[in-house]
Amino acid sequence: MTSNPNVHWAPLPRTELLVYWLLSFGSHLYSFYELHRFSKEHEAGLVRQFQLERGLFQGFKRDASDFEWTFWTEWARKSLLWTLIGHAVVSRLCSVFYPQFQVAALTVYGLLAASSVLGLRGVAVLLLHVALSFSVAQLRRPALCWTCNLLLLCTLHVPPLQDIQRGWYERDEEYYLLLFSVAVGTLRLLSFSLERCGGPEVHTGSFLQLCWLLSYTFYHPFFYNGPVITYNDYVEQMQTPAEDGDRHKPGARYLLLRSARILMWWCIAEYMIHAMYMHAIQSNETYLEILPTWALGGLALALVQFFFVKYLVLFGLPSTLATLDRLVPPGLPRCVSIMYSFTGMWRHFDKGLYRWLLRYVYVPLGGSHHGVLYKMLSTALAFGFVCLWHGGHDYLQCWALMNWLGVLVETGLKALFGSALLRSFLERHSSAATRRRCAALLSAFSTAMLILSNLIFLGGIHVGRIFWKRVFLQGWSTVAPPMLAFLYCFAQVGLEWAPHPP
Repeated sequence: MTSNPNVHWAPLPRTELLVYWLLSFGSHLYSFYELHRFSKEHEAGLVRQFQLERGLFQGFKRDASDFEWTFWTEWARKSLLWTLIGHAVVSRLCSVFYPQFQVAALTVYGLLAASSVLGLRGVAVLLLHVALSFSVAQLRRPALCWTCNLLLLCTLHVPPLQDIQRGWYERDEEYYLLLFSVAVGTLRLLSFSLERCGGPEVHTGSFLQLCWLLSYTFYHPFFYNGPVITYNDYVEQMQTPAEDGDRHKPGARYLLLRSARILMWWCIAEYMIHAMYMHAIQSNETYLEILPTWALGGLALALVQFFFVKYLVLFGLPSTLATLDRLVPPGLPRCVSIMYSFTGMWRHFDKGLYRWLLRYVYVPLGGSHHGVLYKMLSTALAFGFVCLWHGGHDYLQCWALMNWLGVLVETGLKALFGSALLRSFLERHSSAATRRRCAALLSAFSTAMLILSNLIFLGGIHVGRIFWKRVFLQGWSTVAPPMLAFLYCFAQVGLEWAPHPP
């Protein structure tokens, strides 16, 4: 949760930068090729163990082992894509003929669309959460609001309630959709509650506030998976006068280009799980142990790159529809191959969640304005909440701990190198380009730990343990040095890509 020091923007010779780009791009392609070769060589075994699906492309199988991608693409095909299109139609008709009723119409549509998928019982659970959170928010006590909503979130993990809710649906996938809706809805309910506590006394009636909360909670494009925007932003942007909003509303060309980009990202994601069976391979420790070194690196890059492309699709389509309603959604994730720090990853991947944590967890707890201890505590509780929100499993605890330590180390190093004494010494004895190279070298180590933490998040502790053993223990003299050299190139590309100060 820190910004980059200006030394990162020092220019380098064009030839040197070209070498970094070529090595970065070339290492991606070659490691992906080696992973593709390994996937094809062991395809028969993977088919028997993981039942690879018939591919969309001739001559390829399809690795459907990534639950999240398979889950959302299946639901998109069945209903979600069509209800999103229905939302766009309702929004457009209302904006043309009855703009004063647009928010009300979209709220009713969101409730009906949720009922068609979750059923009346599922929507009743969400309405119960809304009613309880709304009632507690009227007391304007942040501690009570947090307690209420965290308890509601924890009901997702109570076995008797899980059994009851599973019994409402014929398939587990329908139950999972309810879980996702409640989890994302908790962020929205907390946003409303905390804005109600921290903002000025609202003189509008409780009924009108409840209507806005229902509109915010059941806004269909963001309902199941986000991205997350705060309650105040939603209300303020939805209340923008139609004539002002129309001036900033995207045109047909923008929507066409944005739709083409989403389709392109979907094709890239599908091609990756056809050409490289990375999710099936990561689930088998034997394959992880016998992967050639380049294929092992390709697996790590493919897993994090697929996660990035997946969320370009999952956030891209809802964000595009939201712009039709005069909303300004958070920016889409930045490419993970140009991420060179823990702080940058948190700032630029899920920007909506980052702003949410900053506004409701980090800053209220003191943040960076009350000393080092408050900053450590604020950061720890932010990561702790994210861990709990995702389910609180052991691998998530490990992932959150690594990210907390990574942010603290990066913040400490920034403070150290930003101190007047050391900065003055470095400026006298080294050039700006040399300082940038040193920063990139430090970032290479940070990036290695960042990738490791993401592998734990995506594949579990066993995947992180094997990577740690093969790269840093067994390969400390043969694998780790060239890997850090390539990560140094990645960092230089990322530094070049970062926005320059005015």
